[in-house]
Amino acid sequence: MAKPKRRFACSACGSVTNRWQGQCADCGEWNTLTEEAPATVFSAKHDLSSGGRAISFEPLDMPGKALVRRGTGIAEFDRALGGGLVPGSAILMGGDPGIGKSTLLLQASAKVAQAGGLAVYISGEEATGQIRLRAERLGVAAAPIRLAASTSVRDILTTLGEMEEQPAFLVIDSIQCMHSDQIEGAPGTVSQVRGCAFELIRYAKENGVALVLVGHVTKDGSIAGPRVLEHMVDVVMSFEGERSHQYRILRNLKNRFGPVDEIGVFAMEGQGLTEVGNPSLLFLSGRETAIAGSAVFPAMEGTRPVLVEIQALIVRLQSGATPRRAVVGWDNGRLAMLLAVLEARCGLNFSSAEVYLNVGGGYRLADPAADLAVAAALVSALADKPLPREAVWFGEVSLAGEIRPVAHAGLRLRESAKLGFGDAFGPADAAMSQKGEAGRRTGIALLPNLVDRILGGA
Repeated sequence: MAKPKRRFACSACGSVTNRWQGQCADCGEWNTLTEEAPATVFSAKHDLSSGGRAISFEPLDMPGKALVRRGTGIAEFDRALGGGLVPGSAILMGGDPGIGKSTLLLQASAKVAQAGGLAVYISGEEATGQIRLRAERLGVAAAPIRLAASTSVRDILTTLGEMEEQPAFLVIDSIQCMHSDQIEGAPGTVSQVRGCAFELIRYAKENGVALVLVGHVTKDGSIAGPRVLEHMVDVVMSFEGERSHQYRILRNLKNRFGPVDEIGVFAMEGQGLTEVGNPSLLFLSGRETAIAGSAVFPAMEGTRPVLVEIQALIVRLQSGATPRRAVVGWDNGRLAMLLAVLEARCGLNFSSAEVYLNVGGGYRLADPAADLAVAAALVSALADKPLPREAVWFGEVSLAGEIRPVAHAGLRLRESAKLGFGDAFGPADAAMSQKGEAGRRTGIALLPNLVDRILGGA
């Protein structure tokens, strides 16, 4: 029998190497390589063509019992899930430490329990007394939640199997703290996370339990552990927000039962997380006067339009100084590309000026339709001319300076008009040619047309 080779796996990204080293070559993290248990190597070839149990096939249109979603009692949470909890689904929720993951799930567990469902909350990070203190602060201490503190997957599954009624909502906080005695290694290693998640997901699928696994994140914000963990679950959610800001965003990154990129918006208050029904008002607060360098952009998050403010500041430098580019809430590379297009196609000069760009409220944009709004804010800041206060800007800018159409233009326009933004500037397409409920819709074909309109008074 051949001698088994030593394998070292990175606990941050899951990459495997044959020797230990201080820094992972794939993700760059330090001291994350741990040795995995060697796999048994057989000299004979494996033959799995016999000895198994025959499986049965079913037609695609076979009638079956319809899965009915269960609401959590928190509308923004249900929106991010695509309409509520699906029985037998596995949900992975990640987020920075202290962002409010445990608070949100404790509130959701209380809502489910108060509605008559069996909610089980198992914590591997906190004692039950600590969770009771949080429940008292949130005002849900009287909710009939089954609470436990354990890190052993065997103990958890044994206890759940002996219960007369299976839970409707099961929270495991967190998966990195769980441990299986069938797998060698400390909790949090790649093999332990993968094995514990597999056993818990298998239990949820077999018993129709809606399972939520809380996951840790790395320094760059991605979910820690092997990438296969995100493939195993049905829904991947990210709880985002800055601790210095009041709002929190629950973002849907993967959903097998509904649309992707749906968001739920919450505000962190003394009594816990409260829902924000109209997030546009939250991100646009404080815009009483028109200021140069400020543009409103109707962003799309799944099926929900959200209006956010884009702020730009241009600072002229003395000769010889190196200009700085600072971006908060947008892609730094896309800003560099947009500045190059403004210089090459519109004749503007940003080479001797510092450029600062910020998305109001700490919001993070990934929508390519924000190009036109960013360009409008930059030109307005450069010329020191305020943009129309009740106007929105959206459209994708190409390297040739063309303003290209974007998706869901009708939804963006309707949401803008609903909030009092009657004027809209966007691509010259069919959506912009239609008459709005109020104000005007102006189609812009080329980026130089935008510059001429702002400099001449939009």
